[in-house]
Amino acid sequence: MTLLAKTSSFRVIGLGASAGGLAALEEFFKNLPPTSGMAFIVVQHLDPTKTALLPELLQRATTMAVVEATQAIAIEVNTVYVITPNTELTTRNGHLKISMPPEPRGLRFPIDTLFSSLAIAYGDRSIAVVFSGMGSDGTLGMRSVKAVGGLTAAQSPKSAQFNAMPSSAIQDGVVDLVADAGDLPARILSCIAQPSIVPDGLCELEYSGPTPWEPIIGLIQSRTRHDFSMYKPSTLCRRIERRMAIHNLGSMNEYASFLKQNPQEIDLLFKELLIGVTQFFRDALVWDYLATTALPDLLKQLPKGHKVRAWSAGCSTGEEAYSLAMVFAELQQNQFADQDLSLQIFASDLSADAIAFARRGVYPQSISSNVSERRLTDFFTTRSGGYEVKQHIRSMVLFAQHDIALDPPFTKLDLIVCRNVLIYFDNRLQSRLLPLFHYSLNPTGVMVLGSAETVGRSHHLFAPMQTKLRFYKRQNGTVARGSGWMLKSFPPFAPVQKEQRVTPPDSSHTLNNNLQTAADHLLLQVYAPAAVVLNHDGDIVYISGRTGKYLEPAAGKATWNFHAMVREGLRGPIYQAMKSAESQKGTVDLRALEIEHASKNRSLVDVTVQWMQEPAALRGMTMVVFRDRPAFSGRGRAKSKAGEDMAQSDELRRHQEEISRLREEAMASGEELQAANEELQSTNEELQSTNEELTTSKEEMQSMNEELQTINAELQAKLDDLALAQSDMQNVLNSTQIAILFLDQHLHVRRYTDRASRIINLRESDLGRPLTDITSSLLYPDLNDDALQTLRTLVFSEKRVSASDGRSFSVRIMPYRRLDNVIDGVVITLVDISEKNSV
Repeated sequence: MTLLAKTSSFRVIGLGASAGGLAALEEFFKNLPPTSGMAFIVVQHLDPTKTALLPELLQRATTMAVVEATQAIAIEVNTVYVITPNTELTTRNGHLKISMPPEPRGLRFPIDTLFSSLAIAYGDRSIAVVFSGMGSDGTLGMRSVKAVGGLTAAQSPKSAQFNAMPSSAIQDGVVDLVADAGDLPARILSCIAQPSIVPDGLCELEYSGPTPWEPIIGLIQSRTRHDFSMYKPSTLCRRIERRMAIHNLGSMNEYASFLKQNPQEIDLLFKELLIGVTQFFRDALVWDYLATTALPDLLKQLPKGHKVRAWSAGCSTGEEAYSLAMVFAELQQNQFADQDLSLQIFASDLSADAIAFARRGVYPQSISSNVSERRLTDFFTTRSGGYEVKQHIRSMVLFAQHDIALDPPFTKLDLIVCRNVLIYFDNRLQSRLLPLFHYSLNPTGVMVLGSAETVGRSHHLFAPMQTKLRFYKRQNGTVARGSGWMLKSFPPFAPVQKEQRVTPPDSSHTLNNNLQTAADHLLLQVYAPAAVVLNHDGDIVYISGRTGKYLEPAAGKATWNFHAMVREGLRGPIYQAMKSAESQKGTVDLRALEIEHASKNRSLVDVTVQWMQEPAALRGMTMVVFRDRPAFSGRGRAKSKAGEDMAQSDELRRHQEEISRLREEAMASGEELQAANEELQSTNEELQSTNEELTTSKEEMQSMNEELQTINAELQAKLDDLALAQSDMQNVLNSTQIAILFLDQHLHVRRYTDRASRIINLRESDLGRPLTDITSSLLYPDLNDDALQTLRTLVFSEKRVSASDGRSFSVRIMPYRRLDNVIDGVVITLVDISEKNSV
């Protein structure tokens, strides 16, 4: 498809509106200069059964020409084109295309259709604006416009009569500008008036030192931990420039300073870098081949009961992962019902917002243009304003935020779908990721890349299955070339902190000679309960009293870790109590804990666990205090029946509390593990979004190249025909034995025959010279005047003229008429009539 963004010098604005949108559109055009140098295409939801008066109504608000869209009408600047009822508008090759929507009324999304068309045709010169209306029409189309670098804007929901449409786009995070309808023209013009901050080719230069955008990437990394230094500079520059234009900043240094003062802008830029385009069953040929050939061939090789593991890397908002789950469900039902296979899809992406959206599994009604009616019935439930993925499909997919460049990959996979991700990375990162994919796949594994991606220099790792559709099979018996490939491929992790060495507490104390201090110290040592103070890692930093009954050195390497030293029967309850005390920032009491000694005697102890806030020197530490209860042995009881009952009651209550706590922790841990599992499995999906943007650009470039090749071939054929026609004409003229001279409108020599050069002194260098500058053997001084007279009056002139050599000629002067009936000079013919005169 031709990229008009590359050939057109003006921008095209798509304006979408529905209920309450007329007033907003009128307000917009009233505040818009009539010579903005842009073209405007208005799409409003119209009643297909009534005649639309929208062009006449909008004409009252602007002096620009407002016309109703017609088939193949050329798009011109300072003109407003308005949709007709019961149609859809798209753009192609600088013209509007009108089509009849196939969907029934109520399921049409003409605004999405127009915006997506503008994104393809005009790229970063497209602008999408959404006004008042119900539903979510326009949101997906604006996502496409923003993905190719275009500008997006929405009417402020507060000023909209119906705020559903602008609110949907704003909540989706695809809107650059939000303002009242009357303020939007000035905001848009101010934004696009900013000169290009990044000159053509700047981002592709090789810098020996720091790049201009390096400080910005550093700020993003310090706030989000994600490193964009190995992303292709062209994408980074284009997205950074968009944010700079919105804030009217003139250099990257200014923008870096702005980011330091406004950390929330870093978050917005981070989201900007992650925006991508995706949809259900995108690129139908790819999914047809996957469903009919690649996936069935893979499943046939797997044993019965096998759990198929797939990774959708860069899943964006989840459409690709759910599409894969639907294809598997259909195959399982129709071809592999007796094989008892199951599927687990790890869907990952870098964008937390995209993953949150994908986890909900709720999509707008506009997906009906990409998902068949049968699949909508089988795999979705209808919700107000959209569709929700059914649970049996949702359960196949685990979503997680995952950075493909930093986080470890998923392994033991049967299928990797990484479409339109690699094209956003430079060669260094691509060469690191492909060996990782090879390592992660099982021997029979299959990898699917985007249409603009290849395995490059890793062809020894993957064998092509379907080259055009980018399906590859893992090569077995091969490994990544070069030494240390695993260290280079796996992302660098933060260095492990050295284990903190805990110095045993010094048992010797320097006693003050003061009598009171010495007495207090002696009383604490003899009569105070045994206690220990622990740091955050559970290492003992201080011991008070005799703790030998409760602690003993652990076998092996000497350690001062409390959990390794505490005796059996105390370890589990005290560990749980320490966690509770830390979370509650308070104290937890444990009663009647039983300790079994080497002599088979048992004793009971009360334990108090206190998390310390004061004094400052102990803040964040934990104190564990032990208090003995009267002991008893197996041969006799040293305490009363009432005391024994109380101990048993305390122990039972403690166990019940521990069971309840463990149950709550297990439930909480299960929920956390579910989310963590999805996060870890879906993190790699984020990059899909960024990669799809470059895929769109490459697809458009490939389309443009194909069209240019076709046009070049047609032009070459026409040139060949023209050359042949010129040769034919030259031969005809020379064979007539008539002298002919062609002059243009200024009576300059355009062409002549060989016979004319024998009468008038002409040669090749005389082409373009005035007739008056050329001598001839004709005795015809009025030749130039007669030619002018014929050119003015268009009346033929014919005279008999003698020549200096005695010959006579019939000189005829007639107008030169082109095929389009335009007079473009004169033709002079000279016929030798000497023989006739002699007779």
